[in-house]
Amino acid sequence: MLRFAPSPTGDMHIGNLRVAIFNHILSKQLNEELLIRIEDTDEKRNIKGKDKDILEMLSLFSINFKRVAYQSENIKYQTKMAMKLLLDKKAFNCFCSPEALEKDRVEAKEKKIPYRYSGFCETISDEAKFQCNAPFVVRMKKPENNVKSTDLLKGEFESEPFDVDSFIILREDKSPTYNFACSIDDMLFNISTVIRGEDQLPNTPKQVHIRESLGYTRKINYIHLPIILNNETGKKMSKRDDASSVKFLVEEGYLPAAIANYLVLIGYNPPIEVFTLEECTQWFDISKVSKSAAKFDIAKLKFLNRAHMKMLDEVRLSKILGFTDKDIGTLAKLYIEQCDTTKDVKKILNTMFEEKTTLEGFEDEFKLIKDCIKNAPFMADFDTFKKYISVQTKLEGKKLLIPLRYALTGATSGPNLSEIYPLIKNYLGEILR
Repeated sequence: MLRFAPSPTGDMHIGNLRVAIFNHILSKQLNEELLIRIEDTDEKRNIKGKDKDILEMLSLFSINFKRVAYQSENIKYQTKMAMKLLLDKKAFNCFCSPEALEKDRVEAKEKKIPYRYSGFCETISDEAKFQCNAPFVVRMKKPENNVKSTDLLKGEFESEPFDVDSFIILREDKSPTYNFACSIDDMLFNISTVIRGEDQLPNTPKQVHIRESLGYTRKINYIHLPIILNNETGKKMSKRDDASSVKFLVEEGYLPAAIANYLVLIGYNPPIEVFTLEECTQWFDISKVSKSAAKFDIAKLKFLNRAHMKMLDEVRLSKILGFTDKDIGTLAKLYIEQCDTTKDVKKILNTMFEEKTTLEGFEDEFKLIKDCIKNAPFMADFDTFKKYISVQTKLEGKKLLIPLRYALTGATSGPNLSEIYPLIKNYLGEILR
């Protein structure tokens, strides 16, 4: 089983989505189920309703999962495993106050050395612990030997005990920390492969150490994806970058299929440039993802979005734009070359259907044409329609075509009216309000 493990502490960003997409692809290729595990043990940071937002976003991107689990549901089991570690002397109670720990951190900073736990509470006797009424956390004992792990992209890793340290596994309220809850749940759900961002790489030896201390012998394959950089600044994409928010991109009119296409494409050399998730499952090889950070290029996403808009069925495209008419979908495709997103196309259609009162420089001609169209009989083809308007208004050339185009589209330039008219002829009453 594979797992995608988001936390309900904010909107999904593109790094999260990329991890989810790769989990989806690999689960298909390995024929293993994909578990969505909501990591909600940090109650102070959880935002109500964000779990549902995450699941809706995954469904929007057609990411298939068999089950949803909440990490908080396993707290009793996680606590039981912590007790086992305490009884086996592989973990210990730590009574150090926040003030004492902060003092150690300050001293380490002044000496310009990495902060590590002093080990003060590790040697306290059971009798002294029993008599102590101070609040405490539970810490893992740092490993005696180096911790080894393998990453499919980055190769072999070996972490020294000093680097792993005696880290906290239960907080003062006895809730599990991220690394501990994550390790126990990966064991509980028999996870075979973990795909996540490379910012999680320092957590891997800690999680391996927890599992080995509990006698868990099944190997978990790790794949840590490189971070995504802002193409302009060269820095890691953050919440300050609008494009880092998946919700923002969708609301701006980028199709989920195009976003998914792009997130697979960056840092990878596919056999084709434009594809669907279903198609890339046939040839995608996660071991060939670049080890270097991927740069987020909005211009490339715009190109892919136009390509996916062209691939859409006309009825489907019209529904996205707020209609249910194949003709509107066909009309939208006439404008795709000058639009990057469905939001841009919708803006053009909205302008077309907005009330148009006059056209500067063609005030008289516009009024004549607008009144003429309102009183004209239905005509199926554009040449007949144009000839009728010309005869009735006695206008020709620019005095006819410019205000006529504006009356029909709300713009003075664009695709040929002969292509537009057959698609809007049934809407003239709404367009010429």
